[in-house]
Amino acid sequence: MNILTTDFFFSIIRIATPILLATLAAVIGEKGGVSNIGLEGIMMMSALFGSLGAYWTGSWFAGLLIAMVVGLLEALLMGFFAFHLKTDIILVGTAVNMVGSGGTIFLVKVITNGTMGQSLTSTTSLITKSLQIPGIQIPFIRDIPVVGKVISGHSLLTYAAFILVWLTIVLLYKTPLGLNIRSVGENPNAASSVGVSVEQIRYITIGIGGVLAGLGGAYMSMYYAMGWSLDMVAGRGFIALAAQSMGGGEPVGAMLAALVFGFAQALGIKVSATGVDSNLVAPIPYIVTILSLVLFALNQRRKDKKRHAASALD
Repeated sequence: MNILTTDFFFSIIRIATPILLATLAAVIGEKGGVSNIGLEGIMMMSALFGSLGAYWTGSWFAGLLIAMVVGLLEALLMGFFAFHLKTDIILVGTAVNMVGSGGTIFLVKVITNGTMGQSLTSTTSLITKSLQIPGIQIPFIRDIPVVGKVISGHSLLTYAAFILVWLTIVLLYKTPLGLNIRSVGENPNAASSVGVSVEQIRYITIGIGGVLAGLGGAYMSMYYAMGWSLDMVAGRGFIALAAQSMGGGEPVGAMLAALVFGFAQALGIKVSATGVDSNLVAPIPYIVTILSLVLFALNQRRKDKKRHAASALD
């Protein structure tokens, strides 16, 4: 069976989109010295409220905005506990992930009085075609053989995600805010000594990450799965943290890493479709994650050795 088809490469981009959005959130967070391991929980909560918002308002755009606002508020709440109350941010992130998993199903039953709990576990009950984030057929490109079938026809958020890679580069390296974010991440004491509000920059950093993770959650429930279900994010928030590390903490590297993980998941789905036991196929993305991080660590260690050797010679 031929795996390398246009549909396969199309699915790589489709699957990589939420990972890329969460990875960009992780990149900006790390640049600002904020290790946001709560991306998984933020995506889950945003996926729920985005789909509910679209369902109740009858507008996919309103649902998308609601998902972004929920992501922002949850991230700022994390910041309040971590920066203001001085709680360990790893513990805060862990709590957010637990709420994203168990708390969402509780909220479903509370918000809907249990009347929609059963239908909400379906991936088709909430988001109809009219409420789905629209796909875009790119003029001219869609008519190009092979390339058109791979690039054209994706969700609006897919194209936005790749544009956001460039915008993240501009933010971090071409703006005063980006300079402040990087200075706080590298040396908060030095940044504070020149008048930069470290706490404010960290709030901004984690807030931007929350919005990006919210977009990733909205993509999952309002396009990818066409509805909400328990634990539908399925570890993508954690994979994003691995992609951020593997990408060297840079936007372009993070994008390439997200595509690698998208390839791994697409490969797992494709192999499963051939009749292979799904229990054997399911671990493929996580195995790729571990192997990729090992290779990245070995490569980083090799570079460090060369750098130390050069310093010794000097």
